[in-house]
Amino acid sequence: MPLTPISALSPLDGRYAARLAPLRPLMSEQGYMHRRVQVEVCWFIALSDAGFAEFKPLSPGARTYLLGLVKNFSEADAAAIKEIEKTTNHDVKAVEYWIKSKFEARPELRAASEFVHFACTSEDINNTSHALQLKAARDQVMLPALDAVIDKMRGMAHAYAAVPMLSRTHGQTASPTTVGKEIANVVVRLAAARERIAAVKLMGKMNGAVGNYNAHLAAWPDFDWEAFARKVVEGAEPLGLGLTFQPYSIQIEPHDYMAELFDAFARANTILVDWSRDVWGYVSLGYFKQKLREGEIGSSTMPHKVNPIDFENAEGNLGLANALLRHLSEKLPISRWQRDLTDSTVLRNMGVALGYAALAYHSLGVGLAKLELNEEALAADLDASWEVLAEPIQTVMRRYGVQGAYEKLKAVTRGKTVAAEDLHALIRSLEIPQHEKDRLLAMTPASYTGKAAELARRC
Repeated sequence: MPLTPISALSPLDGRYAARLAPLRPLMSEQGYMHRRVQVEVCWFIALSDAGFAEFKPLSPGARTYLLGLVKNFSEADAAAIKEIEKTTNHDVKAVEYWIKSKFEARPELRAASEFVHFACTSEDINNTSHALQLKAARDQVMLPALDAVIDKMRGMAHAYAAVPMLSRTHGQTASPTTVGKEIANVVVRLAAARERIAAVKLMGKMNGAVGNYNAHLAAWPDFDWEAFARKVVEGAEPLGLGLTFQPYSIQIEPHDYMAELFDAFARANTILVDWSRDVWGYVSLGYFKQKLREGEIGSSTMPHKVNPIDFENAEGNLGLANALLRHLSEKLPISRWQRDLTDSTVLRNMGVALGYAALAYHSLGVGLAKLELNEEALAADLDASWEVLAEPIQTVMRRYGVQGAYEKLKAVTRGKTVAAEDLHALIRSLEIPQHEKDRLLAMTPASYTGKAAELARRC
């Protein structure tokens, strides 16, 4: 069976392929190969500048050519490497041989070809390549997608800052809030989670087979290889990798930063699961309507239905993302002795984990754009819930020393249908100043929102 979107095993490359197009060049195997070539080229050029008599500085033309291999890396180049791998059965060695094959018509580079992959273990190339993949995916795709959700919700928080809404603690009527304030709560949490994602330092090591520069020092015992490796890892692209140097490792970079990054994404995703479920409930209550799309069908048998499918899809895909992200964060920092290979196959699924998250962010954006506030439903719900004013009434009673204030309101309201008249009769009977009675009598469920509007506008 030929591989097409409809025959793909994963929906990320099938049903949802178009939505994940920005992530695919970065986190696919082609993207991985591209980064490996980048690392090998950076290391090779740096070696030429290290001052070794055996490897003179490369000419400007050779440098331009080498950087062009990185800049112009194509699907055909990736396929050529895969063809070499059929013989080597080793993916990093295939990259090395492919680069050397590009030296054949250039005597200067051909003469220096043994410095390709010099003193490197495969993991020196792989760990830095993974970090470069994650850097690009985080900064170019994931954070912009998350920012779009945050920006949309912040706009809604401001627009609906003063629209009153009945709260439901434990699913029961509770002190009113505003629609904007409830959205602002999520915005503030998401913004903090987003900053934690952005703050993770992406690490790279270039220290050999067991992290001690053994081979490096065998070749040049008096050279400061640690400083050299740091310069390559931390230097600005394109001649450096733009990562944070990892000075201590076994054969593999410890992956603690990956666990931190994936946990940070999972935390943001958990917040969005919470929001997806809440907004699903608000749609169910009629607080939000959904804009209709021409030709769209909500049910195969019930023509009236307009389902909140975008929030349901988001919740499902966020769950898939977090299942993978949490496995990655728990497994990757563990390696037997100086190296085992269990991380290798797991790391190839980083793009899958991020893909499900990106898909969820897209669904949330679509769903949020469909929402229309139903202020009539919000107002009707509030007007049917006068019992929520038991809280302010008994609090004012307490201020003026009325004994048993809480108990008096409990007797009037708990488990009962409460009308405005019931509360007003109680208020008029209270021994409190008249201006306080007047203030309480003027209060409605819709007006009892505290600082909600101010807080919503502030986020």
